[in-house]
Amino acid sequence: MTSTAGTAETRASGSGPDAVVGNGRPETSSDGAARRVPAPGGRARGARTIIVTGLLTIVALYFLVPVYWVVVAASKTTDDLFGTHGFLFAENVALFSNLAQVLSFDGGVFIRWLGNSLLYAGVGSLIATYLAAAAGYALSKYMFRGRNLIFGLVLGGVLVPGTATALPLFLLFSQMGMVNTYWSVLIPSLVSPFGLFLCRIYADATVDPSLVEAARLDGLGEIRIFHLIGLRIMVPALVTVFLFQLVGIWNNYFLPLVMLTDERLFPITLGLNHWRSQTDRLPEFYELTTGGVLLSVIPLAIAMIVLQRFWRGGLTEGAVK
Repeated sequence: MTSTAGTAETRASGSGPDAVVGNGRPETSSDGAARRVPAPGGRARGARTIIVTGLLTIVALYFLVPVYWVVVAASKTTDDLFGTHGFLFAENVALFSNLAQVLSFDGGVFIRWLGNSLLYAGVGSLIATYLAAAAGYALSKYMFRGRNLIFGLVLGGVLVPGTATALPLFLLFSQMGMVNTYWSVLIPSLVSPFGLFLCRIYADATVDPSLVEAARLDGLGEIRIFHLIGLRIMVPALVTVFLFQLVGIWNNYFLPLVMLTDERLFPITLGLNHWRSQTDRLPEFYELTTGGVLLSVIPLAIAMIVLQRFWRGGLTEGAVK
């Protein structure tokens, strides 16, 4: 009787060969040894992990397969591009010769297109991010009449596609004599309704009013508070806005198509389409187009790799107690 009670106490206390570990249940084999059976909750977590991993793999393939195809296509001559399998490299890899031809064709016009895209996307994204941060911070931290009305108009601007505003912008810039200039593409890129919306929401959530009030008590002006405190706390949101704006301007095709006629002002998107339109007449333009597409992806990939570390969290997390 005492032995039976001791065994029961041992199992209840969690020590002994048949003790239950975690949520599992013990099971005794034919030789008397106890083995653990996984708990139902552990099986469910394992199934969820497999499903999530599978979905992420599919998404990764969705984004990486086109890039792989571009690399393969850029390494082929025109004959190999149509005479071999699309996802397999040809026997004669002509990647470097194709890229050299892209950079040297027509006096290096592709390099000029690349510089134009860097100007439009780089300068436009920086200024648009700063303006969005300033406006979002102001709508978040200052109380004034009409604040919600302005924010509502901004939300309405998010819903308007860029193609719908291209023709009115062309008519406006035409009256101002700015069509077929750098300004006709750069100025519309300086406004980001989505960036303002994101910065306002992020400032509401992260910029603590007590930090702003403490800075005011220390004698800082509102502009210095914004630059020294607001911008530093909002870095993850600013990086997000910058990357969205960078990709949007870099891939923008319709606005430059409407605004520009001078080939020297073309961004990469318009220049590559200009090359592609000549492939029916001159098949060698296939090599130029595929090689140019590969080179056009590299700056965006570099920007993503360099800036992704800023998404890991705010710089003043836990500063207010």
